[in-house]
Amino acid sequence: MNWKKLSSQELRNRVFSALKRNKNYAEEMVLGIPASYLDPKVFHPDDKLLEDAPFLSTMVQNPNHIGCHTLDSSESFFQGTQEIEREAIAICAEDILRAEAGSYDGYIASGGTEANIQAIWIYRNLFVQEYNAKPGEIMILCSEHSHYSMDKAANLLGIGIRKVKIGNDFIQDVDSVNYELDEAIQDGVKYIIVVANMMTTMFGSVDDPEIYVKTLGEKGLAFRMHIDGAYGGFYYPFSNKEYKLNFETHYISSVTLDAHKMAQAPYGTGIFIARKGLIQYAQTKEASYVEGQDSTLIGSRSGANAIAVWMILSTYGPYGWIEKIFILQKRTDWFCEQLKSLGIPYYRNPFSNIVTMEADALSAEIAANYGLVPDDHHKPNWFKVVIMDHVEIEKLEALINAIKSLQIA
Repeated sequence: MNWKKLSSQELRNRVFSALKRNKNYAEEMVLGIPASYLDPKVFHPDDKLLEDAPFLSTMVQNPNHIGCHTLDSSESFFQGTQEIEREAIAICAEDILRAEAGSYDGYIASGGTEANIQAIWIYRNLFVQEYNAKPGEIMILCSEHSHYSMDKAANLLGIGIRKVKIGNDFIQDVDSVNYELDEAIQDGVKYIIVVANMMTTMFGSVDDPEIYVKTLGEKGLAFRMHIDGAYGGFYYPFSNKEYKLNFETHYISSVTLDAHKMAQAPYGTGIFIARKGLIQYAQTKEASYVEGQDSTLIGSRSGANAIAVWMILSTYGPYGWIEKIFILQKRTDWFCEQLKSLGIPYYRNPFSNIVTMEADALSAEIAANYGLVPDDHHKPNWFKVVIMDHVEIEKLEALINAIKSLQIA
């Protein structure tokens, strides 16, 4: 619908046209904004390099994308590049996460951590404002494999958090969900912020949201559900056509994606998307000098990162992206076949490009030499390999050969 493959010339024309629609500090009367282009003594705006570099040109022109541009109004000084951010959000919301046109709000955040905290902040405020909930009556429910941003959110927002155990199949243990909720109810908790994972950071495992929904329904607890797709958001929807962690599932209210992982955008590029009518619960009315006010956690943010997301997605187009994920899936399949032939215990979700091996099957030297990441740097139980674009078969083969040598020795 929104996602189209564009040529490099079309990308350049679109971005430079957008930059021209932003206010020009050098040529127009812009006296009230506490910002300007990047310091020209250091970053030369007339550098020949910038003539053919839309992303770098955006960095130098330094548009501030404060606020949420899917709402009614935003800072008009940067309306050109804000429009491109809206286009990037539309691709993610409609073409990847299957939202209906105009049924969502969203913005380019500083990363998955911020986007997760943004969601939890919204739902805490919703429960307080709509249900007169006290902070002690609100709790985050997630799995033991969830990202540490959930703990940050609980600490920052002054609410509780409980984590359910994961079974041998790497799905939430139903008995543990029941236990944690029963304990929470005894502690006076009435409102639940559920976070389900679309590929966890360590294992690439995917939660079954129905387990949460069924148990919460049986106990009569009010809840809102957020999907942490910080890792999987640009992968899992393309490897698993039947995936349900999207806006077609009625009880899912918001999703985090992280473009600086699988989309290879610059670090500091997360994405937050929520159904219409929710982001207002994070609106800071005190930001009265900001046109359209501010409903984001981060406030001021670089418009260049939004341009980067849009350029990356538009360079590939939907079919190019499907092909990219298909190749990574095949590489991961190959690697798993080699591990299986060697008898190395490992876990891999069949739709994931993360392979996590039991630490006892490897040596510390191999882990260090091949940049494997442990689940715990002090006492590792697992080491993972993430099959990114740069992780080619030849590199995986070298690791397999090192494991073979260890077995022979």
